[in-house]
Amino acid sequence: MPRYRFAEPPARLITPKSVLLNRRSVMAGMGAAGLAAGLPRAGRADSLDAEPWPDSTDDTQTSYEVATGYNNFFEFGTSKEDPAEHAHRLETDPWSVEVSGHAHAPGEIGIEDILSDFDLEERVYRHRCVEAWSKVVPWIGFPLKDLLARFDPTSDAKYVEFETLYDPDQMPNQEGDDIDWPYREGLRMDEAMHPLTLLAVGMYGEVMPNQNGAPIRLVVPWKYGFKSIKSIVNIRLVSERPVSSWEARAPREYGFYANVNPEVRHPRWHQATERRLHDGGRIATEKFNGYGEEVAHLYEGMDLTENF
Repeated sequence: MPRYRFAEPPARLITPKSVLLNRRSVMAGMGAAGLAAGLPRAGRADSLDAEPWPDSTDDTQTSYEVATGYNNFFEFGTSKEDPAEHAHRLETDPWSVEVSGHAHAPGEIGIEDILSDFDLEERVYRHRCVEAWSKVVPWIGFPLKDLLARFDPTSDAKYVEFETLYDPDQMPNQEGDDIDWPYREGLRMDEAMHPLTLLAVGMYGEVMPNQNGAPIRLVVPWKYGFKSIKSIVNIRLVSERPVSSWEARAPREYGFYANVNPEVRHPRWHQATERRLHDGGRIATEKFNGYGEEVAHLYEGMDLTENF
C-alpha cells in the first residue's frame, strides 16, 4: 500500500525562538509579566518540570523547533513550512471570542480575560496529535467545557461550531479557493464537554506561536489534526450538526467525526501507521489515538466506518 510521507522541515524554515518571544502579539497587549503569571512555572520545550495533567501521554515529546516549524495552517499556505514563514502577519492583540446561539448568557470574552480568569498554573497536557504524521506537544490550556459553562448552554445546544478569523490581509491564502473560508469545525456537545477537549493558549511553557494557532485554539487529541481549529473568533452553540470545512470540501475523505481510526483507509493513503516527527520512523496508529479508554464510550453503538 502507498505511504504518505513528508520531508523533514529544513532548518532555514524554523522560526527562531527570539522572533516568537519578541513578536508583537499577545505579550504586547497584556505584558509579558502578566501572561507569564498565568502560564506554568515549568521551563522550556524539552525540559518541562511540571507534572503532566491527568489523561496526558508519557510518550517522548516532540522538539519545540519541529512542533513550531512544521504545521498545517492553510490560511498561511499549503506547504508545511508556510505557517512558520508567514504567520508573523497575524495580529493577536486585541482578540476576542464570541459565544452565541443556544446559550442563556451569550456574549464575548477577550483573550486577556481568558488568561486572567482561568487558572493555568501547571495545566500542561502532553497530548499526541495525529495527521499523516504525529507529534507529542505539551499544550497549556483548560477544558473547553469550562469556557462553555460561562455562557450557560441551553438544552437545545446539541453541537458546538467553531470559526477561525477571516482576514485575507493577515492570512494571505484566504484569497484562494482551497477552502470556503472562513475555516469552520464542529463537535458534538458530549465531545465538547469531555475533559480531554482543550482550549490551548500556549505550548512548551510559552504563549502560543502564531503558526500554531495563536492566541487560542482547540485541541481534541483523539481526532485527526484538522479538527483542532486554530485562531478561534466564534463559537456557536447549535441544534443541527454543522458542516466542517474539510467535510464540505471533500466529504469522501474527511468526515465530521474524524476519530483516529487505523481500520478505516483514507481514499488516498494508508492510515494504519504514522510517522512520528521528527525522527522519520513509522509507528502503528492507535484507535482513538490511544485515548480509547477515555473516549470510546462516546461512540457506543455507532459504526465508525460509516461515521468517520
